[in-house]
Order: sequence, then C-alpha cells, then structure tokens
Amino acid sequence: MKIAVVGTGYVGLVTGTCFAETGNDVICVDIDSKKVERMQRGEVPIYEPDLDVLFERNQRQGRLKFTTNLKEAVDASEIIFLALPTPPGEDGSADLKYILGVAKDLSTIITKYTVVIDKSTVPVGTAERVHAALAENLDESLFDVVSNPEFLREGVAVDDFLKPDRVVIGTDSAKAEEKLRRLYEPFVRSGNPIIFMDVRSAEMTKYAANSYLATRISFMNEIANLCEKAGADVDAVRRGMGSDSRIGKRFLFPGVGYGGSCFPKDVQALAHTAGQHDYQFRILNAVMDVNTKQRFRIAEKLEAHFGDDLGNKTIALWGLAFKPNTDDIREAPALYTIDRLLEAGAKIRAFDPEATEHVRSIYGDKVTFCEDQYQALEGSDALAIVTEWAVFRTPDYDKMKELLKEPIIFDGRNLYDTDRMRENGFHYDSIGRQAVEV
Repeated sequence: MKIAVVGTGYVGLVTGTCFAETGNDVICVDIDSKKVERMQRGEVPIYEPDLDVLFERNQRQGRLKFTTNLKEAVDASEIIFLALPTPPGEDGSADLKYILGVAKDLSTIITKYTVVIDKSTVPVGTAERVHAALAENLDESLFDVVSNPEFLREGVAVDDFLKPDRVVIGTDSAKAEEKLRRLYEPFVRSGNPIIFMDVRSAEMTKYAANSYLATRISFMNEIANLCEKAGADVDAVRRGMGSDSRIGKRFLFPGVGYGGSCFPKDVQALAHTAGQHDYQFRILNAVMDVNTKQRFRIAEKLEAHFGDDLGNKTIALWGLAFKPNTDDIREAPALYTIDRLLEAGAKIRAFDPEATEHVRSIYGDKVTFCEDQYQALEGSDALAIVTEWAVFRTPDYDKMKELLKEPIIFDGRNLYDTDRMRENGFHYDSIGRQAVEV
C-alpha cells in the first residue's frame, strides 16, 4: 500500500519504518527540515533498539522516504497516519492543535479517497473533530477517519509493532475496515487479534490501558512504602501476588515512579475527560498523587541519611532516561531527583548510556556528566540508582567500594540482592525492602 506518516517522533518513525519493512511504500513527513535532512542521509534521530537496521534497509531499498512537503506525501498515498504530538495543557487536557492543524491542511490537499488515521493518543471525540476539519473543504465521500491507537513500549517498540498483542481499530466504514485489515494482516499471522470497534471506544481503549498500567505501578509503590514501615519485603510480596493468574507478573515492580511520554499525560488526559463528563475519577487522582510523591523517594532517602543540607556531599547518579533502552527523558524520575538534590546543595556526577546529551542540554555545568558508571563514583559520597539499565545489574563491587568515599547505595530500582549487598559490605537502601546497615 501507499502510506504517508505525518510526524516522525517515536510513534511515527517506528510506524513508518515497520510498514515499509512489510513491503509498503512509505513517505514520512515532518516540518523540521534539519531532522528530515538527517533522515534522508540515513541518520536515525532517536535511539530505539533495532530501528536503525530496519531504517537503513528500507531506505536503501526505496520503500522509506522523508519529506517536508505534505502535499507530495498525500498525493502519493491512500492511507495517512497522523502521529503528531498531543502535549498536556495546564489543565491536563491533550493539546490537539497539531492534529487539527494538519487535518485542516489535508482538507485542501486530498483529491482522491483516503483513509486518515489518528495514530496519536487522543481524547474521546477527536476523530469526530478531525472529520469536521476535513469536511470543511472536502466531500465526505473522499475520506474516512479512523482511530488506530498505538501500544508501543519505548525500548521494544519495533518488536511491539512487528508482533503486536492486538491491533485496535475504530471505524464505522466497511471500506476503511477492509483496507486496514489487509494492511495489518502480515503482523498478526500467529493469531493475535485485529479488534474492530466504534471510534470512541478505540480512543478510550488506549487511555484505559495506559491508566490501568500506571495504576498498577502506583499501587505497588504504595505497597513498597508500607513494606518498609511494616518490616515486609516487597519482592516477596510481588512474587506472591504475581503468581495469581488473575493478577499476573507484569507492572508489579516498585520504583521511583513512572515517567515517559505516555503514562503521565495519558492519566492526566483521562482524568480531564472524566471531568468534562462531570465524573470524578477518584482512582486516577490518587494514582497521580502517589506518582508525584514517589519521584522524590530516593532524594528523600538521601536526605534522611545525610541530613537536609547536602552542601558538602557529592552524589553519583546512575540512569537518566525514564526507562532503559531509550534516550527519552520526558517526565524522567531522574530529573526530579536531580532538581531535589541540587536544591539541597549536592554536587551530582551522572551517567546514562544514551540520554546524557539530552540532560546536559537542561542542566549544563550544574551536573558533571561522566563517560561511564564507574567514573561517576569517583569521590562520591553515595550512589543513587534511578534507571535499571542492564549494564548496572552486575557491577564490580570491589571497584565500587574503592571509588566511593563510603560504600553507600540508594537503589530506586531494586537491582541487587540485599544479602549479597550485606556480604559485600554496603549500606544498601532500596524500595520496599529493609535497609542493609553497615
């Protein structure tokens, strides 16, 4: 098929590249001319495992192209995916100006029947607003508007796209349904479903899924905080809960809160939607409150150990991205930790395998950025772990003790076994487990 993808962020670039991988002709559109020039030269502008291999192959074989010219892409396409930003407004609502702006532009460009697809995460009723914007200048026989929410996890987005658990499509058009069924069939050959439903239900499904997962995370963070006070071990509790088939094992790991581009804004947006319908979504309000507090958990532990004034302390920070295998720092717990530690007067030596430059652009010389995790330890009074990169999981404990002023670790991701830390002589304070004292 002939496909245009408008927007080349995480969702747009993965979507375009993976559709090209299955033999479709894809043109990706972006208004950022420098970014487009980089992609035309073969440079992948984001870090996402395995994306570079597919990107290079499909661009080299002519199935994946990039342009700033929306008309050029539309004229060559029968399906248009809108993968545009929907940043949260001050009231938590999703800002639709980019999507509706492009829809208005499309209304003056489309000349043949085209399926316009909302791939971005958008509030219930957005497809109707896109339809109205298109209908301002187009006969309604020339287009259908479809909701096709993405369920991509950063760090494994390529695998999620190529082998989806399910594909959700909202449409009341038999013509659009047939096109999208044929488009997605190569991705579900193992039997996972393509689920067709009405548009509003498809829009709600994405928010409901992300908000539920965020709820599980906040619930386990509350359990972890209670475990510390009650003398229980959250790892044991997690295993006991996760073995129940009604609950399952995933999203039960406690930590320093959720971040990224999806969970924070999607929970806010769903709560805002509830308010628009005169419904108070009490659980979501609690989820957001818990997550806001949990982001400062490691900083609070450091202050409890050293005192509120950290003016004479240097803290090593491992991890800056909001999760491993990405360079995305949107709503990353590490940023909240850095802000709190700087406010308390601490010096920070930080390392992340991929996200360093993004964080450097925010803090400049307020933070010392290191070339590897051990350099961050040099002369530091304690280590704080905020992101669970694989490279942090099996460290050289002797080297750590040699480089740190004192063998003190505050672990926001529970990477290490408490007995092993006791054997190695570390003061080790994690989330939801009893601290190891030395």
